[in-house]
Amino acid sequence: MRRRRIDSYDRAVVTGDELREAMRRFAPGIAVVTLNAGGLRLGITVASLVSLSLEPPLVGVSVGTSSSAHEPLREAGQFVVNLLAGDQERVAQHFARSGVPPIALWSGISLRESPQSEPQLEGALAWITCRTRDELDAGDHTIFVGEVLSLELGRPGAALVYVGGGYRSV
Repeated sequence: MRRRRIDSYDRAVVTGDELREAMRRFAPGIAVVTLNAGGLRLGITVASLVSLSLEPPLVGVSVGTSSSAHEPLREAGQFVVNLLAGDQERVAQHFARSGVPPIALWSGISLRESPQSEPQLEGALAWITCRTRDELDAGDHTIFVGEVLSLELGRPGAALVYVGGGYRSV
């Protein structure tokens, strides 16, 4: 096992691959962020969702600047976080693929009826509708801070997480 002490003067020597390896040992929950950007519906799988504040209710999600969903998310100004259930690995993998044309992106995906213009995925544990409150530059990602406008709980059950390079139900 390789150990490495990192201090404030030595940060630049940590590589992205080393950070990725460490983070694979941590099990974040998996969500799909969906949006409607001028009639174009998009979705992207994220493992970077975090609750930022309870008063006011805020969440944060990190999206790579090279992602095809990055600019549409920025332009949409509103999004839905679909918290995936433990049996929705196929959905997570579907929205994790890059380069899928928007029309093909929704093929075989079950949506639930909603008054929101943003698509909501059937079978999720919860749906959190957010208005983009702020964007924070974070290197090769942007952290989108979402003000929670509404929240609806879905079915109870295990959550989908990503650990060790794969999806798990917990």
